[in-house]
This record gives sequence, C-alpha cells and structure tokens, in this order.
Amino acid sequence: MIDLSSNLRLKEILSESAHFPIGVELVSSRGTMSQKQALKTRGFSADLTHSPRIDWVSITDNAGGNPQLAPIALGTPILFAGKEVIIHLTCKDMNRYALESQLWLLASQGFHNILALTGDYPIESFEGRAKPVFDIDSVGLLTMIEKLNMGLEVASGGTKPPTKLDATHFFAGAATCNFKFHENTLLPQYYKLEKKISSGAKFIIHQIGFDSRKGHELLEYMRLRQLDRTRMVGNVYVLSPFVARLFNQMKVPGVILTDELNALCQKQAASPDKGKGFFLEFAAKQLAICRGLGYQAGYLGGVHSYADVEKILDLEQSFARDDWKLFAKEIAYSRPDEFFLFEHDPDTGLCRPGELNSEWKKSLPARRSNKNVTLSYQLSKRFHALMFEHGKGLAPLGATICRKAKDPSQGPSWLRGIEHLAKSVMFSCQDCGDCSLGETSFLCPESQCAKNQRNGPCGGSRDGKCEVFNYDCIWARAYDRKKYEGESEQLLQRPPVIQNQGLRGTSSWANFWLGKDHSTKTSKPANPDKPSI
Repeated sequence: MIDLSSNLRLKEILSESAHFPIGVELVSSRGTMSQKQALKTRGFSADLTHSPRIDWVSITDNAGGNPQLAPIALGTPILFAGKEVIIHLTCKDMNRYALESQLWLLASQGFHNILALTGDYPIESFEGRAKPVFDIDSVGLLTMIEKLNMGLEVASGGTKPPTKLDATHFFAGAATCNFKFHENTLLPQYYKLEKKISSGAKFIIHQIGFDSRKGHELLEYMRLRQLDRTRMVGNVYVLSPFVARLFNQMKVPGVILTDELNALCQKQAASPDKGKGFFLEFAAKQLAICRGLGYQAGYLGGVHSYADVEKILDLEQSFARDDWKLFAKEIAYSRPDEFFLFEHDPDTGLCRPGELNSEWKKSLPARRSNKNVTLSYQLSKRFHALMFEHGKGLAPLGATICRKAKDPSQGPSWLRGIEHLAKSVMFSCQDCGDCSLGETSFLCPESQCAKNQRNGPCGGSRDGKCEVFNYDCIWARAYDRKKYEGESEQLLQRPPVIQNQGLRGTSSWANFWLGKDHSTKTSKPANPDKPSI
C-alpha cells in the first residue's frame, strides 16, 4: 500500500504496478457548504480523505448540466489533508479566458490533477435554461493545459519579445465513451481518444458501462495503437433500481444500460433491502473485472457513503484470483446488433486480442451506398480540393484577389456574396469566419452540432442521435462519408481545431487564403508509425 503521508502525486500512484489504486467520485450539490446535502457530502469526503484504502477523490463540475457548488470548495480540505484530488473541468460554462483563469487559480491553490471534459449540455435552472458556452472542447482544453505546462508565451506588445509565464505542473486526463452501439458512433470515439492523448491526456477514465467485452476492447485498442503507456482507469458505477431506469431510458447523456440489465435491476427492487446488497456485489464484480483485464486503477461512482465503499472493496478482495473471468462472462450486457471492433472469444466472453472484426474489415475497401454521401457532399469535396489547399489550385489566386480588396477580411463584395449564398443554402452557414467544413466532411458544426464540436464527437449521443436536438450526430455522418471514401481512419488525423471567434462575421474564404484562420496556426501533426486498424 502506498504511504499517503509521503504526498505522492497521482501520476506516481497510477504508475505503482504493485498496487491497484482506487478513486471515488464526489458529486457536489447546489447551495453553500451549510446546506444539508452539502454537509452530508462533506462528511463523506472526510471519510474518504482519511481512509488509507482510497488513493484519490474526484470532484465533478456541474455534473449533468446542473448548477452546483464549485469543486474547489469540496477539494480544498481534502487537498490540505494530504489526499490527491482530481478536479473535473468542463467547457460548457466557461470560454477559454475563464478556463485559463480557473487553471491559474487551481495551480496557485495546489490542485494539479485535472480531468478535462467538454461537459453536459445545460438543463433547466434559474429562470430557464442557460446558454452553453462550448468555446473550446476537451481537446482544446488539453491543448491549453499542455501550453501552460510548457510556460505560456504571452504577447508583450509592440516590438518586445513575448513574455514566458512560469510553467504549471498539471497532470491532465480525459474521459472516453467506449460503450457505443454502432460502428459510426464507436470508432469516432476511439479516434477522438487518440486526439486527446496526443493533446496531452496522461490518463483516461472510460464512460459508465456494463459490458466487460467493451471494457476489454478499449484496452485492446490501446495496445493495437501503441498507446498502452497511457494510464487506464476502469469506471464502476453503483446502480440502484431508479438509476438503472434512468440509464436505460437514456436520460443521462452517453450512458447505456440494456433492457436485459434493467429488468434484472428492477427485479432487485422487490428484495427486502431494495437490492442494495446485489448492487454493491455487482460493483465489486465490475471492479474485479477491471483489475483482471489490466486497468491500472479503479474508479467508483454513484456511491454516497463510506460504508458502501468499504463493503465493495471488501467484497472485491474476497474473490478468488481468477473469479473475474467468471464475472466477465456474467457482466456482458450488449445488444444483439451491437458493433464490436474486435472478434468475440466465446471461451472468455471477451475479445480475441489483436483480431479485428472480420466482417468490418471486409466492408472497408468497397464503396457502398450511403445516405450521407450526397451530391452536395461530392461537389463540395471537388470544389474544396480546387480552392482550399494552401499553395495549390486556385488558392494563390484567391489570396491575391482578397489582398487587393478594400477590406481584405471580407474580400471583394461579389465573391463574398457568392460565399454567403452558397454556404447558407448548402450548409446553413452561421458566418463564423473560421470554417471547419473541410475537416468535418462538409457538415457545419456551428449549425448542426449543439456543442459546436470540431475535434470529434462528444460522448453524449443517444443511439447515434444528438443528446440535445435528437438529429443524427454529425460525426456519425462524417464517419460514414469518410468510410465511403476509404478514409475513415483519417477522420481526425490533423492538429486540434481551436476556433478564432475574432473572425466571426468575416469571410472564411478570405481568412483561409490569407492565413488568418485556424488552418495555418498549427503545423501538420506527426505521423507516428502506428499499426493501421
């Protein structure tokens, strides 16, 4: 057991191979610390803080889109008592300035462990629903954290060289949603996982799920893509009949619970303890599976008393060494039509290591009919190749024309008129001035994505539908288009896109040609020699 008095950092705890660390999620409440619920949570956090069996406490940030007490309020006494704390930081409520300010505050207060999240869409609250921010996403936030860790360079003005600020020491992680049902929603999540890691995520916590095969598949994907140096944390959520019903009805974005498992959970509600003993044992089995599969740590959520935490840990430690293999076959709740990237091993109920889904591989080479591959898409691809590749085709001419215009940021009025009309009709363009159409398979993230996601999908889709507006997720559609072209693996193989809001209302064509938009702010990403999937 690690000696917590030595104040080891989380990255060292997660690297301790002889120990299976345990973190517990703490959900804050609405109101001040004097509220009854806050006092209850504070008591639970105190128990976690002083327990040698708990290695860190993870504190949510307005979970579920609800306004709640800021995580730093609960985290400060835990941190000062010597326990590691992970602060969840989401992009739904703050723009990049506020996020940077919050990071400076956290660093100054001694909080160095960050879980970077895009965040849930806001729900009804004070005087209705809040306007979400989503200025940047989790990839953009990780990129910012990396720059802070290197020492952020700030323009000094005039001819003075930029000032380099003191480097921070954040240990940042991210989440991944690996329990998706469909090929076009699962694989984009894996591609975005890689982007999060390349942007600085040092540990990954997977989404809530109840299928050991999908949990195993995530680790196999990491090994196949040579990403297994990243610390993987298995997420175990303690169910109840009520929560199982919510999950089954997809009331919590991104969380999937099958009809079969829901029926079992509802059956437990009739037992004398309303299923509590069953649900704690179920969580202990999941924790054993995480350890057996090779996750570096376990993460307990949905638990609200330390007595329940101890019961789960005691049960998990009481199991025989290989019992997890039996549990893995038992806790494998998937749908008959569910897509898996790796072949099924009927002997274990898990994946066959290294063996990709043969039917999926057969579907890759040939172009197949797809409703998302429209004439508009095909024409847009050809037009983009002609006009919008730096230094190629008609791009140099476009730059010359715009440079000579009265207002270079708008270009000549006739060209601006053509751009505005064509993009409004074809893509419902919002005139952001920093266009990502060429990177999102010509599906506008401003008008067709509730969270304006430009670096891959959020985790909140429900069966391929947007969690907010219930239309097809643009990243599922983008994957279908890329697969049709035989380029599905290239969906996110580019530098992170961080939109420049200062260009709003100007010509995105002119901004591209004159090198003002995001496409010229970063170099092309390195091409690591990774096995193709």
